[in-house]
Amino acid sequence: MANKAYKFRLYPTQEQEQLLAKTFGCVRFVYNKMLEERQHIYDTFKDDKEALKQHKFPTPAKYKRDFPWLKEVDSLALANAQLNLQKAFTNFFSGRAGFPKFKSRKAKQSYTTNIVNGNMKLADGSIKLPKLKWVKLKQHREIPADHTIKSCTITKTKTGKYFISILTEYEHQPVPKEIENVVGLDFSMNTLYVDSEGKRANYPRFYRQALEKLARPLLFGQSVHDNGWGLFTTFLQYKLAEQGKKLIKIDKWFPSSKTCSCCGRVKVSLSLSERLFRCACGFVADRDINAAINIKKEGLKQLGIA
Repeated sequence: MANKAYKFRLYPTQEQEQLLAKTFGCVRFVYNKMLEERQHIYDTFKDDKEALKQHKFPTPAKYKRDFPWLKEVDSLALANAQLNLQKAFTNFFSGRAGFPKFKSRKAKQSYTTNIVNGNMKLADGSIKLPKLKWVKLKQHREIPADHTIKSCTITKTKTGKYFISILTEYEHQPVPKEIENVVGLDFSMNTLYVDSEGKRANYPRFYRQALEKLARPLLFGQSVHDNGWGLFTTFLQYKLAEQGKKLIKIDKWFPSSKTCSCCGRVKVSLSLSERLFRCACGFVADRDINAAINIKKEGLKQLGIA
């Protein structure tokens, strides 16, 4: 079995927006209350691991007795807050992450709910969700009939937009493909990437488009925010694997920009202002295309292809 998520824009009514805000707040409240109690338990029993393992941790149901307004929101969202905290502690005890931190109001506003007894349905440009009932969405692509909906994550961005990510499960067995074509990608500040064939990415600059709505300092370069290289790489790897193809990552210290893709000479230095790569052998090319060709060659080496 494999999983695939489908993300759509949500258009809640004003009444639904109020319930969403309440749900975001309740999920954050329950997460922090459980973390507070677990932190106290951890501080008390951290020297006695056996006692710590046997101790029963609080559940969202406990807080509903003391805070009745928690009953107004989706109970599955609160249950997932507990699961998220449990994962955070599992990562902490395994050494993969630090001690879980409290969530602030400035943190990402989102919650996850699960499908139980047909409580979620997609029909006629709307989705039925627990407590919210039918919410309008822009479904720009169909979810295949053989995909089973497992859960949904609702998110509100800092610009006030709502999105829903629908996680599905389906049977999938990718067939490994023979290598017929290889392309090298060089990340660029002016465009997302330049490939070894000289093609450049044509993509919208989302960060710059949202600048007026974002109430935050420009702590980093605008191009870095626009490009999102890490997320692009994650998506690319996922898409290729789904098709039985491979993504080969080159070591970040590989001198792709300083190496001549024609003769192999490596320059001692190359300033960012030099947009053309010029080599003593007479080779001249756009620096990004030159780098992409070198990345392709290095990728072929790693694949064992001459």
